[in-house]
Amino acid sequence: MPSLRPYHLFISHAWKYGADYDRLVSLLDNAPNFQYYNYSAPKDKPLHNLDETSVGTVLEIKAAIDRKIKLCSCILVISGMYYNNRRWMRYELESASKFGKPIIAIRPYGNTVTPSDVQQCADVIVGWNTNSIVSAIREHSL
Repeated sequence: MPSLRPYHLFISHAWKYGADYDRLVSLLDNAPNFQYYNYSAPKDKPLHNLDETSVGTVLEIKAAIDRKIKLCSCILVISGMYYNNRRWMRYELESASKFGKPIIAIRPYGNTVTPSDVQQCADVIVGWNTNSIVSAIREHSL
């Protein structure tokens, strides 16, 4: 069997709503014949928990997001987190667009509504299931 192509993924999320993120990572980790690198901010060093009152710090956060997204094959957005984390998730979407990265929106299990900002930016919107998510990554990644 030929070696698998590893995908470089940035998963847009917020740690205070980390359960969906953890479930998504678990789905990806357990997907058969699928290999990826996770470029998301690590739980022990979340970017958005820095002092956002300083203009310098906000610029540092944006630069850190840009560095991560620039290296990725595609961006995954858990659309259910968007409403409560709009400021930074919007920037992540803008950064993905700036670098021409495909955006895959994932509708959490049971959700029927995807925020319009996410709909407008997404290359594809998929349901919360391993096959749909992995197929979209394979189809849309750079």
